[in-house]
Amino acid sequence: MDLFESLGTDNQGVPTGEHGPLAVRMRPRSLDEVVGQDQILAAGSPMRRLMDPEGSVPSSVFLWGPPGTGKTTLAYLIARAGERHFEEVSAVSAGVKDIRAVISTARHRLSAQGEETVLFIDEVHRFSKTQQDALLPAVENGWVILVAATTENPAFSVVSPLLSRSLLITLHGLTDADVRTVVERALNDERGLAGRYELGEAAEDNLVRIAGQDARRSLTLLEAAADGARARGVRVIEVEDIAQAADGATVRYDRAGDQHYDVISAFIKSIRGSNVDAAMHYLARMLAAGEDPRFVARRLMISAAEDVGMADPSALQTATAAAQAVALVGMPEARIILAEAVVHLATAPKSNRAYNAINSAMADVQAGKAAPVPLQLRNDAFSGAKDLGYSEGYKYAHDYPGGVAQVEFMPEGMEGTRYYEPTDRGYEANITPRLARIRDVLDGSDGSLG
Repeated sequence: MDLFESLGTDNQGVPTGEHGPLAVRMRPRSLDEVVGQDQILAAGSPMRRLMDPEGSVPSSVFLWGPPGTGKTTLAYLIARAGERHFEEVSAVSAGVKDIRAVISTARHRLSAQGEETVLFIDEVHRFSKTQQDALLPAVENGWVILVAATTENPAFSVVSPLLSRSLLITLHGLTDADVRTVVERALNDERGLAGRYELGEAAEDNLVRIAGQDARRSLTLLEAAADGARARGVRVIEVEDIAQAADGATVRYDRAGDQHYDVISAFIKSIRGSNVDAAMHYLARMLAAGEDPRFVARRLMISAAEDVGMADPSALQTATAAAQAVALVGMPEARIILAEAVVHLATAPKSNRAYNAINSAMADVQAGKAAPVPLQLRNDAFSGAKDLGYSEGYKYAHDYPGGVAQVEFMPEGMEGTRYYEPTDRGYEANITPRLARIRDVLDGSDGSLG
């Protein structure tokens, strides 16, 4: 028997959750009970129209958002709104055969009884490309109304043909006020704790903080904390009950999902912005969540080259040494090594001019600006090279003052092109005047480097 069946379902197959955990019992049964997500539930919005049985032909929809924001609830409400049959498939365990069986039954139901089927797939990003492709005919022909929920960006995890045939609706994490509303409702509602417990102010603040914009987590914590208060023989849920229920604040971080990319993005941007404290915070979040410290070290090497650059060339040496040390030492001591590298990079002067230079040069090459190599620069280490003029006119740099000779190094048509323009920050400030003199010699406007 399916879990939801054991919790109770209505005559459409929609789980009622009458006997389940608090988070299931308190699941909204109408749009009026939904907390948060005002931006997608406004009058005239696609989601509102999807729930209007008198509206236009319903579309399949992808619900993208963090955990505990109402994706599953909206799927149930879509089914109830149009008195549609509800089917749920697990993206973790279902195969192509299972999907086709559900679609076949739904197609028969539609043709024989005129009853639409909502096919709900949670964590659809776990479906393979083959499994997602199996949904295409049913979505395109309207045999099912697909409601797919995901915590990962569908642009990266869902095949384009399926996504283009569906609405994409983005849900946001709940505000602290939203979470408080959810908690207070659960404390007083007959489906919830029915007024049997009270929540102390400090305990509520702690619960909201630990829940982290996740309604389901807030209710799971509340139920466990209430059980702790019951075991102590009291009605008031205190901070220690919340702390015991949480067993420490769990860091929300999915090493294969959006949090992985969001946190590492914030980490690198904090280093680039020279905010060492923010960079240290994001480093701690990654390490506390079990991120591979070698991955962090690799990103530090990239940051040293891209963002610090020639303003402090030693930053790349520090990052490289940190990567080697992390690989040798491992956690937990690797955190100290990474922290030192973060401090160096975040507090170092910044320059992305070398990064910009190679990007500009690559753009020119890709645009077809790749004329033949000048004859004086070509390899002459083969018989007959001299007869072809290879190396003729080449000046050996070490024979000239300052080690720079006037030679045209650029291909024809690109003479005078400049890619690298140093800043006046850090070590790079020393490069600026020297490079100016070098370019004067190369251009022939000055006889020697001096």
